[in-house]
Amino acid sequence: MKALIKTGTAKGKPIKNKAEAEGITSAITGAVDWRQPGKCKYRTNQVWIDVLEDVNLLMSTKGVVLKSDVAGKVMMNVQLTGMPECKFGMNDKLVMDNESKKNGKRRHGSGIVIDDVTFHRCVNLSSFDRERTINFVPPDGKFEMMKYRITENILLPFRVIPVIQEKGRSRVQYEIKIKGKFNSKLFATNVIIKIPVPKNCAKWDYIQCHSPKKPIYNPGQAMLIWKIKKFPGDASFLLKAECSLVGSVSDKQWSRPPIQMEFQVPMFTSSGLHVRFMKVVEKSQYHTTKWVRYMTRAGSFQIRI
Repeated sequence: MKALIKTGTAKGKPIKNKAEAEGITSAITGAVDWRQPGKCKYRTNQVWIDVLEDVNLLMSTKGVVLKSDVAGKVMMNVQLTGMPECKFGMNDKLVMDNESKKNGKRRHGSGIVIDDVTFHRCVNLSSFDRERTINFVPPDGKFEMMKYRITENILLPFRVIPVIQEKGRSRVQYEIKIKGKFNSKLFATNVIIKIPVPKNCAKWDYIQCHSPKKPIYNPGQAMLIWKIKKFPGDASFLLKAECSLVGSVSDKQWSRPPIQMEFQVPMFTSSGLHVRFMKVVEKSQYHTTKWVRYMTRAGSFQIRI
C-alpha cells in the first residue's frame, strides 16, 4: 500500500506561515499542540466516525467500464475526556494478510488495496510506516482523520443499461433500465438520472415507466430528468419513451453526451472499506461509545450512449 503523507511543506519550498512552521515542528518533536491536557472534559465519552465516499465511473456504450475509482475520507467527531490514545483499524489488505500470517489462520473475506492515503497531522506516521497501524491522539471535536483513493475492485451501486435508437429521421426511442447492485436491505436516496436528448426535441411520449413518478423534460438543459426518491438495493426500474423531433436528427447534429447519475447510498461503501475497530485508551479508563456511519455518493458517474 502506497502512502502519500502530507506533514508540511514540500522540500525546498519556504515556510509560508506560523501554523505551517508549528505543524513541521510538532511532526519532528512529537509535540501534541492540537490538544491541551485538562481542557477536554465530557460527561459521556463518544466518538462518531463517518466514512464518506465519492464513486466515479465512465462506462462505454457496450457496458465496459473504461474508468472507475473511489475518493474517500474518514471524518471524526471526538468528544473524549483527557488525553486519549486511539488506534484505528480498517480492512486494509496488507494489515489483514500480516495478521493472518502471525495467527496462522486464514481470514474469511479479503481486504481492500488502498492506492494512496493522506493523514491528519495527529496520526503517528512512524508507526504507520513501520507497522501500518493508525495511532493518534485526536483533536477535540470534528476533524478529517484521513483521505484515501482506491482503484481496484470497485463495487458499483448501480448498473445502467441504455438502448437509444433513432427511428427514421424524426423520432428517437429510449429504453433505460437501472438496477440496484447493493444489499436488498439498503436504500439509495435522491437518485437522479439525467438522460440527454436532441436539442430539437418537440414532444415526449411515455410508453412504459416503472417508477412512482415519470421523468420531466427540461428543454433548457436538453435532458430528461428522472428522479427516484427511494431506490431499494435489489430493485430495478425501466423507462421506455419516445422523442418526436422538429426537423430531423441529421439536421441538428447530436453528439450523444453521456447519461449522468446522482445518488446517495447510506451504510454502503463502493471501496468495500469497513471500520474493524476503534480503540481508546486513557489513564482514567472510562467507557467510550463509538458510532460508525457509511455513505457512498455519486462523483462523476457517467454512462455513454
